[in-house]
Amino acid sequence: MSAISDILLGIPLPRMVRVHQNFPHNGLSDPMSFLRAQLEQERFCSKIHPGMSVAITCGSRGIVNYPETIREIVSFCKARGAMPFIIPAMGSHGGATAEGQREMCETLGVTEAYCGCPIRATMETVEIGHTEEGHVVQIDRFAHEADGIIIVNRIKAHTVFNAPYESGLLKMCAIGLGKQHGAQVLHQLGYGSIGQNIHSFGKAILKNANILFGVGLIDNAYEETENIVVLASEEIEKREPELLLEAKQNMARLLPGNADVLIVDYMGKNISGDGMDPHITGKFHKWYDGVVHFTCDKLAVLDLTPESHGNFAGIEVANVMSKKLQMKMDPEATYPNSLTSCSSQSSPMCMRNDKETIQAAIKICGGVAPENVRLIRIQDTLHVSDILVSENMIDQIRNHPEMTIGDYAEWNFDSEGNLW
Repeated sequence: MSAISDILLGIPLPRMVRVHQNFPHNGLSDPMSFLRAQLEQERFCSKIHPGMSVAITCGSRGIVNYPETIREIVSFCKARGAMPFIIPAMGSHGGATAEGQREMCETLGVTEAYCGCPIRATMETVEIGHTEEGHVVQIDRFAHEADGIIIVNRIKAHTVFNAPYESGLLKMCAIGLGKQHGAQVLHQLGYGSIGQNIHSFGKAILKNANILFGVGLIDNAYEETENIVVLASEEIEKREPELLLEAKQNMARLLPGNADVLIVDYMGKNISGDGMDPHITGKFHKWYDGVVHFTCDKLAVLDLTPESHGNFAGIEVANVMSKKLQMKMDPEATYPNSLTSCSSQSSPMCMRNDKETIQAAIKICGGVAPENVRLIRIQDTLHVSDILVSENMIDQIRNHPEMTIGDYAEWNFDSEGNLW
């Protein structure tokens, strides 16, 4: 046994209780029928003509109903005689290579076979104009060569900054269509102005590229599609801020408000741009100036999703991680993203198994005895309707109107000290 294991041997793990968090449940019963009805409006049908080529964007996030949404848009275009194709629009993700970005699309379920059209991936960009401040604006070459572009993205709060335009359709224009070049330019200008620059670059692309329309998806707290809004290109700039506010109102959060330790089973690029959404963990970057709903002293993460393809961006906010996560970390998949976004990756302490990872997070909580540590465990930051809390938090949440206390849960470590 190592000296580390000796130190952690006597650290107790709290008894855990299942808790259900009750959020507003306003998901669409049939999202694709809802989308189809909007697309079939004459103002959108009139934009698609026989023989025209149409580029449809695909980002890098694991968005609910994303493959279905893109397939529906492809079918809409094909039914009108157009020739649609999908382009990866994800900045520097996928290792900043065309092959890596195509693979990310396919991992998310956006495949040529499923969607019924080609995927055309390139990192080449073409200059199309300038922002009002004089910055050069470039977009994906295949998108530029198409007769029209349809922007598809989820509208939600960004993990780093607070602004009228965060993650959404303008960001898909500025950073998604901008590829590695666009992502690098916006981040190089500084996080303090990134919201303003997303607006500026996005507006320039709406003006200078043939954007037919945008499809914005809004999730509820249960990772269900709460709303889909199809916007003509001239509507996007005006309508997106109000849709962002709608998305923020629907966001999930950890209702207890605080804990000493937060355990996250999985982090990953398909879950959040930061691997773990700080709107859940409370671990924001220094530039964020919005509302913080939850705080914790120490954060431990146990694993990396397969869909991340080794991209461990965001690990620096954790205090402890497991060895199995470390073994999946791929610098080649991560550092192009880090260099582009002008951020560095510092690694937390790494423990040999899940049990010692959790014990280490408890051990380093200063000012509270290990046996009194208040601990929450979640699957990932997309799924927080059902969580585990330490028994000593029950009195804190017993009378919370939006929380339902369930039965006790065992830790169930295997012979190697891992939970799976």
